[in-house]
Order: sequence, then C-alpha cells, then structure tokens
Amino acid sequence: MNEILEMFQGLSIGFGIAFSLNNLIFALIGAVLGTIVGILPGLGPAATISLLLPLSFKIGSPVSSIIMMAGIFYGAMYGGSTTSILVNIPGEAASVVTCIDGYQMALKGRAGPALGIAAIGSFIAGTIGVIGLSFVAPPLAEFALKFGPPEYFSLTLLGLLMATLLGGASIVKGLIMVVLGLLLGSVGLDPISGAVRFTWGFFMLQEGVDFVTLAMGMFGIGEILINLEKELTTELVTRKIAHLWPTLKDWAESKWAIIRGSFIGFFIGILPGGGAVISSLVSYAVEKKVSKHPEEFGKGAIQGVAGPESANNSAASTSFIPLLTLGIPGNASIAMIFAALLIQGVQPGPFLITEHPDVFWGVVASMYVGNVMLLILNLPMVGIWVQLLRVPYAILAPIIVLFCCIGVYSIRNTVFDIWVMGVFGVIGYLFRKVDMEPGPLILAFVLGPILERSLRQALLISAGSPLIFFTRPISGALMGFLFLFILIQVIMAFRKMRSKYKI
Repeated sequence: MNEILEMFQGLSIGFGIAFSLNNLIFALIGAVLGTIVGILPGLGPAATISLLLPLSFKIGSPVSSIIMMAGIFYGAMYGGSTTSILVNIPGEAASVVTCIDGYQMALKGRAGPALGIAAIGSFIAGTIGVIGLSFVAPPLAEFALKFGPPEYFSLTLLGLLMATLLGGASIVKGLIMVVLGLLLGSVGLDPISGAVRFTWGFFMLQEGVDFVTLAMGMFGIGEILINLEKELTTELVTRKIAHLWPTLKDWAESKWAIIRGSFIGFFIGILPGGGAVISSLVSYAVEKKVSKHPEEFGKGAIQGVAGPESANNSAASTSFIPLLTLGIPGNASIAMIFAALLIQGVQPGPFLITEHPDVFWGVVASMYVGNVMLLILNLPMVGIWVQLLRVPYAILAPIIVLFCCIGVYSIRNTVFDIWVMGVFGVIGYLFRKVDMEPGPLILAFVLGPILERSLRQALLISAGSPLIFFTRPISGALMGFLFLFILIQVIMAFRKMRSKYKI
C-alpha cells in the first residue's frame, strides 16, 4: 500500500514538472520530430536522437533534454504507420509489419480507418505501457539495489546477447558487431592501470572514442550514404483520406487485437533486447493465429494494423524500464537516451529514483502527456504529414550532414572529431552494404565499459575465481537463463538447418 502511495506522490511531482511551460514545449518538439522521423523513410529515431545529442549540452535541464528525446523515440512509432499505410514503405523498422495489411486497406480506399485505428491503438497501448512503467519500475529499482559487480556483469552480458540474437537475421554478423563495439569501447586509457589502449598514435583518442561522434557517423552519415544510392519508387495513395474515425464494425474487430498487442508489447519491451520490432512481429503472428478468418491477413485485415501498432508503442514505453531502473539500454535508440543522461551527469540505474526523482517522474509523467499530443498530431493533421513524403531526399541529405558537422564540432571544438565522424560514416555505410546493422555495435560500445568494470571488480572480490558469477543467487540465475537462452537459439538454428537441407 505504501508503495502505491509513493508512486502516486511521485507521479504528482512528475506531472508538476511535465506541465511546466518549458517541458511542455520540449515534449511537443519531441512529439513533432518523432512523427516527422517516423514518416520520412531512411531516418529513424536512433539516427535523429544521435543528431540531437550535442543539443543535450546546451539544454540546461536533464529533464527537458530526456523528455524531448523520449518523445522522438515513441513519436517515431506513431509516425511510422503513416508511410507504411499510404506508401508501403516503413518509416522505421517497427512499422514493417504494418505495411502488410495497412497498404492493402489504403488501396481499397480504407486508408482513413487504417490510420485512425493505428493512432488510437498506439495511444491506448502507449498509455498502458506508461502505466505499467509507473507500477513496475519502482519495485524493480528497489530489487536492483541488491546487485553487486557479479550481478551487473551477468545482467549486462545477458542483455547484450539477447539484443544481438533477437535483433537481427544473422547471429554471426550480430556477434561480430558486438565484438567491434566492445573493442571501440576500450579505446583510450585503462581505468585501472592507466595504460594507453588502441589509440594508434592519436593523442585525441586517449580520451576514448566520443559516443556522439560514433553515433552520428554510424547512424547519421551512414544512413545518408545508403539512402542516396536508393531510388525510392513509391506509389503514393493520393485519393482523399476520409473517415479517420473507425466504424463500430472496425472497433469490434480491433478491440481485442489492441489489448493483446498492448500486453505483448509490455512484456517483450521489458526484456533487454526485446523492443518494438520483435513485439510487432509477435503480435501479428498471434492475431493471425487467433483470427477466425486468417485468410484475410495480407489482404487488408484491420487486426493486422491494430495489433502490431499497439505492440510496438507499448514496447517503446516499457523499454525505458531496464534503462531507468537497471541502467541497461535494450536497443540503439535507448542507448542514445542513456548517453544523453550521462552527458547531463545523471547515472541511470537503481539509485535514479532516489537521487534524481525529478528526472524519473518528470520523464514518466511527460510520456502520458506525449501520448495525448501524438494522438492530436496524428489524427487531424494527417494531411500535412503526407506532404512530407514529397520532399526529395537529395534536399534533406545536405541539411542533415551540415547538422552532423556542427553538432560534432560543438562538443570538443576540434576538426579531428569531424574526420572521425566521416570515417565512421563510411564504415557504417559499408556495414549496411553487407547487411550488418550498427545497432549491436552501439549497444556494445555503451555497455562495454560497464561489462569490463563489473568483470574486473567481481574478479577482485573473488580473488580471480570465476565461480563468483555462479555461486551468488541472482548472478547464478541470470547466468543460468543466459545459457538456457543460448541453448534454445542453438536448437532452433539446428532445426532450421535440418529443414533447409532436409537432413
């Protein structure tokens, strides 16, 4: 009972912070930018947040900074449905599944109900996700106070491997990216011995690779280079979009899909490495399985829009739980927000609620407000957002490059960082050419120092014995779950290989 009262007290403080004029403006900026990012193919929330990371230095309040970046993240989930439905191109990865039935509905003249149910389902699911975040995060943070170096090592390793194994088509490529990310994270001075590591003779690298420079190169410049060589041939649905509010029949067919999608997204979003993409895929599969008319899926079934859109928005909200309570980011976009918190001098983790209650409750409360803003932005203003699809990418690209260069230079006032960003941009482009997503690399770069520090501290405690990771109850349970997860992946890969080669 005391915990519930404390939660409501925290939320009342948070709403007081979120409803200040300054934070309302930043929440609106985040919601608008997120919607635009979701609509424009080829950007994505991770790239946009990376471009705005230098702005974190200029915004005085950590709360305002994170409110804006959180708005970009979950706002992109809303906006991504617009391009999926009208153009059959996902604005961001989590909206891939929405293309299947959303575009078919648009071709049948039902773009309005598809956009309407996507926005309303997103609002309901996002609100359910934030309510769950409000209830689950405080007790989880209290439990995390029992964590020592062995537990943090086990949890970080588990989160990193889950994000790698679940997030991409190729496990081998994902693991390669993780190793590269860990190597980049160890560049600079050794935190214990002071030895210089992997600087290749460059004095500026003794401070380590700057996260903003790496992120803007990999996501900003890399995305631009890969998109400039694509010729996006799209068939824009140009007929007038009407009847945005779904009919009673649409509601009847969609209500359970929205509820199921919300809870699927909630539980998958909590897992490190879960996230919006996996939850939308799972939701679509569940809806097709439970439907009385599975043959309609792929031909314009409204449940095929309602379920996945609800799941990815719920997961976007709950993916903040491991970040804020454990200090473990679960995907590339959340890793950017993790970096923004560190830039502001705020350490995410179990002490965040007690040491920075204004940040925690202010961000949580702003997500309630942001969901309402996004519902208003995405329903009545859909005609305006459609016009953004007509902006040529050749105009957007130079503007983005300019912002990247200004942002990187503003951090340490050195041209060296611009060159480093350019190098990482080319590397990011080459990675995409061979279907190697940079997300696991960014995650490993962020989690690498935590992993190394926890490992070395744990081994110092145990006088060098690795058994400490298995003899302590929480750490042992996490390691057991890690080995079980790897075993399941190996079995699934073996079965897939058997069916492919008919062994």
